[in-house]
Amino acid sequence: MGPTRAQFIQYAPAALAVGALTAGPWSALAAAAAGAGAWAIDASAPALRSLIACGITATGCGIAAHQILASGMDPLFTLGLAVPAGAAILAHHRNTAGALPALPATIAAGEPSQAQVITAWWAEFICGPTQTEGRKLIQPGASLAHLTLDVGEDHVSFTGIITLPQGQQVRVKAADIASVYGVPVCQVEMGDPKHYAPNALPVTVHLKQPSAAPAMVAGTPTSPEELWAAHVAVPDGAMPGTTLTLTRFDGPLDWEGIATRDRKAIGTVNLQDLAANLALSTIQIALAPTEKPSQMGVRVMKEHALMHGTMLSTVVGELAMDSRGYVRLGTYIDGQAALVPLAQSGSGARHLYLVGGSRSGKSGVLEQVLLSAHKSRIAVILASPQAGTIAGAPLAAHCGDGLDEAMGALRLAYALMLDREARYRTPSFPFTDPLVLIVIDEAHMLLSASSQYHAEAKTIVEQLTRRSLKRGIGVVLATQTPLAEDLGNSSIIRSQLLIGGGAVFLRCAKGQGSLVGANAVQGAEGIDLSMIPDSWPGQAQRVADRDMSGLDTTAVAHPEDGTFGLGYLLAPGAQAVQFRSLYLDVPPIALAGNQQPVPVEDCDAWQHAAAITQTPMVDQRGKNLIGSLSDLLTKARHGTSPLPPQRVQTDPTGPAAASDGQELIKPRILELLTEGSMPMTAEIIARKLGTSANKIKPRLSELKKRGEVTNENGLWRAA
Repeated sequence: MGPTRAQFIQYAPAALAVGALTAGPWSALAAAAAGAGAWAIDASAPALRSLIACGITATGCGIAAHQILASGMDPLFTLGLAVPAGAAILAHHRNTAGALPALPATIAAGEPSQAQVITAWWAEFICGPTQTEGRKLIQPGASLAHLTLDVGEDHVSFTGIITLPQGQQVRVKAADIASVYGVPVCQVEMGDPKHYAPNALPVTVHLKQPSAAPAMVAGTPTSPEELWAAHVAVPDGAMPGTTLTLTRFDGPLDWEGIATRDRKAIGTVNLQDLAANLALSTIQIALAPTEKPSQMGVRVMKEHALMHGTMLSTVVGELAMDSRGYVRLGTYIDGQAALVPLAQSGSGARHLYLVGGSRSGKSGVLEQVLLSAHKSRIAVILASPQAGTIAGAPLAAHCGDGLDEAMGALRLAYALMLDREARYRTPSFPFTDPLVLIVIDEAHMLLSASSQYHAEAKTIVEQLTRRSLKRGIGVVLATQTPLAEDLGNSSIIRSQLLIGGGAVFLRCAKGQGSLVGANAVQGAEGIDLSMIPDSWPGQAQRVADRDMSGLDTTAVAHPEDGTFGLGYLLAPGAQAVQFRSLYLDVPPIALAGNQQPVPVEDCDAWQHAAAITQTPMVDQRGKNLIGSLSDLLTKARHGTSPLPPQRVQTDPTGPAAASDGQELIKPRILELLTEGSMPMTAEIIARKLGTSANKIKPRLSELKKRGEVTNENGLWRAA
């Protein structure tokens, strides 16, 4: 068997030196033939360069030595030429000791030289026998059997079985094979040792992958699905264990998809963590919960779809109620109209719960509600503890502007509900009287435990949210946070608001906007309102471009100047979806047309509105809410509040005896028993009159002696 190609290339300079010493100048032809032969057998470029350089040196030294000997000079001179020739030969041997001919770039299907090269590489580096002295084989004897080639226009691969004698085990790894053939490890497929004999393991090596599905460079994910799997779905990602299915893809920063977790609820998602996983800002991501707890809609935007807003003046025709009682409040993230109900066909009014901190757009939403109510011919009673904050206040039939006045508006709303309950013994719809909205702005100023009206306001609002809908009265309640403290720690108010209508959640202060735990809202679980940014991306740069001409008092904020009105809308029976309220490009009151407010019906409660707004509905302890219109009107006609308890005097006949209210109490007792159709105990009479039973019982005894009242088994009635 002749020399191999590796041996031919490695020992060619030595052969040229010997040939030149013998043949002289004619050896140049042999040197040229050696170079052409090396090129013909597809030697690598480094091997060819080494062969040319070292071959010229060895050939030149051989020719010079031949001439010295032919001229008869001392042969010792030729030994001096042996030094550079030997150095060139050794250098070439070192240069080519670790190199083998490269694989052909393209090989036609079935060409035997391809299999020969693959087998040669396998033997040289893996199983042996190697042609290089001192080379350490990966696993001697692990030959490649049953070699099969798969060569196409865009792919080259081979398959074989790593075979060893009986009793031995295959130790060749995918990384070893990848290093031999110069391909990534992911392009080497080895069989599972559990399913094969220890001494026979199949292997497939993809020398060239199809261009349609190139291997990822250094394992870097590129598509949204790969990014999701690499950073979001991992155990420490924002949504571990989920997979992403794209529903729309218009670029790496403009796509939509559905995240799914196999038979497990996704739960709370931290939007900041998700944005960090995807290397985006929070404003570029929108989440939309679906009906399935194991799925979550995801949208990534290069520019937020709601950044430019929807002008109020362009949707004036959609502000009035439709046939189902819905009005337009804004625009959803997908461009659809965001609707909330103010009434329900065939039933009555609806509630609305509004949450939003300072500069979130809450006041703008309330002004939209006032305008929609006006266009829908709904009367409004407005309670605004923070005076002068609602520009649309002139559209209200009654406006309580200020803390005391707002409390009075709540009393009037409660009296109106009692009046309608007395007149509508059987709920009926549609009502002959107008629908009424009780709009309570900054409700925490009345309901929180620190408010002087806490007990009374909490009791009234609880009753309104429970009982008013079927009487055609809805409650629109706005607070700055979703915390229970803002609702007076009343679970009744929140639950009744959410059951009886929709909810709007806008940006809140940090640490006060989390809808989890005690503040969780069905349909909006896991949303943190403090994560809504206060500005769009690039806002800082626009602020940095300063105009030093002075304050522009005529400038107005445009939709692109902030995220006011951006939040989540929770429609009845649905999931909270990101939306933005309408941009008030014109004052809502300017679109009201006839600016006369829709009036409330002429009833007893409305006729005595001035007195009712000044009449507390509970006793000094904040309990015993007045339960009927007649009791309320009686109390309203006899004063605004009971007198504080007086100091007990030692002389009951002194001047203070006439001021203890005894003579004033008797007429009130008679009036109460005369108007009431049901007999009452002394305790009930005392509670209705806002005093103690100890003061009522002696007066009742005196009235009985006069024959003005009767007592049967402890029940008192007028004679």
